[in-house]
Amino acid sequence: MNARLLFVSKGEASSSTRYRALQFFPLWRAAGFEPAHVTASGGLRATLDMLRQARRADVVIVLRKTFPAILLWLLRRAARRLVFDFDDAIFCNTDGTPSRTRMARFAAMARACDHVLAGNAFLAGNAAAFNPAVTLVPTCLDAARYRVEAVKPAETLDLVWIGSRSTRKYLAEAMPWLAAAAQRLPQLRLKIVADFDLPDCGVRTLPVAWRAESEAQELAASHIGIAPMRDDDWSRGKCALKVLQCMAAGLPVVSSKAGANAEVIEDGVHGFLAATPEEWAERIAQLAGDAELRRQMGEAGRRRVEADFSVEAVFDRLRTAIASQR
Repeated sequence: MNARLLFVSKGEASSSTRYRALQFFPLWRAAGFEPAHVTASGGLRATLDMLRQARRADVVIVLRKTFPAILLWLLRRAARRLVFDFDDAIFCNTDGTPSRTRMARFAAMARACDHVLAGNAFLAGNAAAFNPAVTLVPTCLDAARYRVEAVKPAETLDLVWIGSRSTRKYLAEAMPWLAAAAQRLPQLRLKIVADFDLPDCGVRTLPVAWRAESEAQELAASHIGIAPMRDDDWSRGKCALKVLQCMAAGLPVVSSKAGANAEVIEDGVHGFLAATPEEWAERIAQLAGDAELRRQMGEAGRRRVEADFSVEAVFDRLRTAIASQR
């Protein structure tokens, strides 16, 4: 009988669910496993259904969620093997400050599990304080989906930022830097692929509603990806997904020198890492004035994603970690 895997998350719409579980399901099936997903949010009925399915699974993988003590105890009793997978710094507040409550629930979850899968080195180090069985499994993507043909505008130089309202703060905080770059480069335009716009921000913007079916095309039709980021514990827990998307689409990326972004981007090879407003303006201007440099860095970034952060490349590491729990 094929090994039964049950992935537990807050819902299929969650980015963690899509990128750390659902996109691997075809590969799991091809490898002889039976993957399934259950939503753990939605009241008592959803909880009872999760526990019922957990009893039938060979391995239960909880995605990003922590539980109250009594529910964690029940899940631990129901699951033959329990794995915790997380790709955010869920042990601290979203502004990067410490949280005793979040840390306590995170510690309890990590201790209760047989194995922990962490999205980057910073997260893995925090998990290892409570459970020595930790495997680093980076967030990855279907690289082939981003290899699309697109016409880039000739009359503007488009920076592109992709995200959502929940990460709007990172872009808003970078607007003074980008406005300084726009003063040097009148052709500069900021494409915001998200669910908001930043009007009157000092930079001409092009808001584009995010859609799964069009995000690759919107990225490929831009010139330079940008990834501003804070340097705090919450940001250090991010797994560089937006950077990987831009690189997979063949774009050079200018990013803050922080978190997993600085681990994925080799400065001067796949793009640039900037630490000051002056560096941001200088690096954007350098790329804006050199189409060949943009092409070279974009191709180098695409090769990096395909080799190290594609679904196929990461699945081998994930399968080894999960198979060891059987």
